[in-house]
Amino acid sequence: MMIYSLRFRLLIAFTMVIVVTIGTVFFFLNQATRNEIREFEKRIDQARAIRMETELFRYYSRRGNWAGIQTFVEQLGNLYGQRIILTDTAGIVVADSAEIILGEPYRPNSPGQILESPWRTDDIGTLYVTPQSSAELEIASLQITFKAVGLFFIWGGLIAAAIALIMTFFLSRRILAPVKSLTSTARLLGRGDFSQRVDVNDRSELGELADTFNLMAGNLERTELLRRDMIADAAHELRTPLSNIRGYLEAIRDGVAEPDANTIRSLDEEAIILSRLADDLQELSLAEAGELKLNCRTEDSAILIQQAVDARDVQATAKGVSLSAELPDELPPINVDSHRISQVLRNMLENAIAHTPEGGNISVTVKTKDRWLEISVTDNGEGIPPEDQPNIFERFYRIDKSRTRATGGSGLGLTIAKRLVEVHGGNIEVQSEPGKGSRFSFTVPVAE
Repeated sequence: MMIYSLRFRLLIAFTMVIVVTIGTVFFFLNQATRNEIREFEKRIDQARAIRMETELFRYYSRRGNWAGIQTFVEQLGNLYGQRIILTDTAGIVVADSAEIILGEPYRPNSPGQILESPWRTDDIGTLYVTPQSSAELEIASLQITFKAVGLFFIWGGLIAAAIALIMTFFLSRRILAPVKSLTSTARLLGRGDFSQRVDVNDRSELGELADTFNLMAGNLERTELLRRDMIADAAHELRTPLSNIRGYLEAIRDGVAEPDANTIRSLDEEAIILSRLADDLQELSLAEAGELKLNCRTEDSAILIQQAVDARDVQATAKGVSLSAELPDELPPINVDSHRISQVLRNMLENAIAHTPEGGNISVTVKTKDRWLEISVTDNGEGIPPEDQPNIFERFYRIDKSRTRATGGSGLGLTIAKRLVEVHGGNIEVQSEPGKGSRFSFTVPVAE
C-alpha cells in the first residue's frame, strides 16, 4: 500500500509540474499574442478610418451635403463588421449603421474623428467607429494561439506525461528499495531481533537515514544486552544475601546454630546489603527518570572533599593503601547538593581502594576550569582494559566477572556517580591504562 501510494504521489507531482509549466507557457504566449493582435487591430482601425474618411469626403464632395448617406454608412458597417455613426457639425446623427439613433444628438464619452470639408475651409461632421470588444479580442487571440501552437502543446504534454511515467517508475524503485529494506528490518527489529542492520549504499538523505537507523539498532541491541545482564546481575545480587539469610535461619531452626550475637550480626550484615542494593536501585531509577531532587547550596569545596577523604581513610589504611588529598590553598566555593557530591566521591574512592593493591597510592586533586571545578581521583592500581572503559559507567557492569564483592560491590556505584554528576550539569570521565592505574574525574559548578 505504501509503495503504491508513493508512486502515485510522484506521478501526481510530475503531472502537476507538467500541467503548470504548459499552462504558464500557454498563458504568457496568449498574452503576447493578444498584445500583438491589439496593436494590429489598432493599425487596421486606423487604416479603416482613413478609408472611411476618404469615402465620406468623396460622397460629400459629390453631393455637397449628407443627404442619402445612411445607406452608404450601412454598407460600410456591414463591410467592416463595426458600428459606424456619422454626425453633422451640430452633433446630430445623420447616419447610424445600426439605425438606432438617427436624427438624435450624439454625445459619446470618447471623441470621434472630425471630418473636414474637401476644400479644408470648415468641418463637415464627425465620424465615430466602435472598436471591437475585448471579449472578441480574447477569443481571437485564443483561437490564433491554439491553432498556431496548440497541437505542439498537446503532443508535448503527452510526451512529457510518458516521460513522467517512466521517471516515476525508475525513481520510485530507487527510492523505495532502501525504504522497503528499512521497513522489513524495522519489522524484524520490532520482533526482538536486534542484530538486524540496513545495507543501503546511498549518500543521500536515505543513506543518512539508514546510518541513523543502524545506529539506533546498535544502541537497542546494546541496551537489550545490558538489560539482560542487569536482570541477571540484580538476581545474583539479591540471591546471595537472601541465600545467606535463609541458610542462617534454617540452621537456627534445625538447631545447628544458636541465635546468638554473632548470628544476629551476620543476619544484620546481609540485611544491610539488601537494603543498600534496594536504595541504590531506587536512587538510580529516580536519577534516570529525572525525578531526583537536589538541595543545592553554596559549599566550601575544600571541606567537602577533605571530609570524603577522611571518611575513607580507615578503609584505605586497613588495606595498606595510602590515601591523600592534594588541595590548593584557595579553592572557590561550589554550588552543589553536598550529600550527593559526597556520595560521588565516596563511590569513586571505594572503587579506587577496591582496585588498588596493598602498598598502592590514591590521590585526590582539584583544579579550576572556567566556571567549573574538576575533582579527580587517581590510583596506581590494576587499571581498566580499553575494551571495558566504554562500559565502566553502565549499571551492574564489572571488570571482574566473578562478581566478588571484594572487587566492586553491587556494580552500581559508578553508574550512580555518573547520574548524580550529570544532574548537577557536570561531566564525568575515566582515563586508565592496564597495570598503571586509573584516573576518574568529574566537574561541578562553581558558585556565582
